[in-house]
Amino acid sequence: MKRQLFIGPIIQTNDDGKLLINKNAGILVENGKIIKIYNDPNPSHISAEIVTHLKEGQFFIPGFIDCHIHAVQLPNLGIGYDRGLLDWLETYTFPLEKKYKDKKFSEKVFDAVVKRTLAVGTTTACYFASLYGESSMILAQKAAHYHQRAFIGKVNMDCARSDNYFETTKTSLENTKNFIQEILNIGSPLIKPIITPRFALSCSMELMKELGKIAQEFDIPIQTHISENSLEIKTVKAVYPNCATYSDVYNEAGLLTNKTLLAHGVHLEDSELEILKFHRSSVVHCPSSNTCLKSGLCDIQRLKSHGITVGLGTDVSGGQSICILDAMRAALEVSAHLEMIKSNSYKSIDYIHAFYLATLGGAKCLSIDDQVGSLTIGKQFDALVIDLCSHNGPLDNLTDHTLEEKLQRLIYSGDDRNIVQVYVSGHRVK
Repeated sequence: MKRQLFIGPIIQTNDDGKLLINKNAGILVENGKIIKIYNDPNPSHISAEIVTHLKEGQFFIPGFIDCHIHAVQLPNLGIGYDRGLLDWLETYTFPLEKKYKDKKFSEKVFDAVVKRTLAVGTTTACYFASLYGESSMILAQKAAHYHQRAFIGKVNMDCARSDNYFETTKTSLENTKNFIQEILNIGSPLIKPIITPRFALSCSMELMKELGKIAQEFDIPIQTHISENSLEIKTVKAVYPNCATYSDVYNEAGLLTNKTLLAHGVHLEDSELEILKFHRSSVVHCPSSNTCLKSGLCDIQRLKSHGITVGLGTDVSGGQSICILDAMRAALEVSAHLEMIKSNSYKSIDYIHAFYLATLGGAKCLSIDDQVGSLTIGKQFDALVIDLCSHNGPLDNLTDHTLEEKLQRLIYSGDDRNIVQVYVSGHRVK
């Protein structure tokens, strides 16, 4: 790949979540990696085969990271929000997911999923794929083809169901090992496997323990759901009476590691937060889904105060939008509602915190913050070019704004039309 120089403003956060703005930067990229950052660059003094100047009013931000998205559920987007979680799963979700035995259906949906998520700025996606290994590989191949950074999880479910939407424990484990090897055989540095037990109500303790061993053997991350819905928690405690909490179930199974992502965490008890902190497991905040399915308002300030790493997920199709910008807005609204409900002493998150969750916070959840999440030397050039003056976009620019104000406007009022270019590892994919 030719050496590239990108010139324009950068807006990003640092590890502490503080906003960093470079009004006129030069980003030198070689083989997809940032090798130098210049202040007020002079292109004639820098060796680069390709030089890209941003237009007036445009700026760079890091690519968005969706830490929790169900690729198989895209066809159900916008459907079923009159139901609670468990009813929604049985009525809408599981019947749809059974269709992924069909290779052509999988091809059609996953092609749309990867193209659509890239178009809205998701440079890294952590996917729940399908129960079926062949279908899950189609998603991996699509992500590799379109050059998206992706974690792909073949879903595990071994608790018997009348509709036969499950695998035996033995088959689930065999298919998972085969899937991991097939992912590795793709040979793409962008595509990684992730162990994916659906949740405690669809997996036996035997299966979860063996999946934990596989994750350890291959040194790969784990994703699942936790404490999303009150009825779900009550049912988990009934199914696992020897475990005091939902987190105890996963702890006993050996699924809590420093590479574990737990989606939702709306109703975690204080003792659970201590367990997660001890294991350095992360929580993925899915505010849109938590609202649509009426699961509850997740207090991420509480999680943060207990030392829990938090990322952001769209949770399609529990969430009603595939765009991380909408997830950021939902996170801001949920936090504002908590401030109104709790008391004047409670402080909601601001748009800078939401921006951090969607970029560097997500990278930390996935343990890839040494590779992506910010535009700094040594990291991959996963970046978005933002233009608030884009044709037919949602914003009118009737007065001048600072770069910080432009970011705020993007987060609160922008959409995918303001994301005019998307880069993953230096490759332009939009």
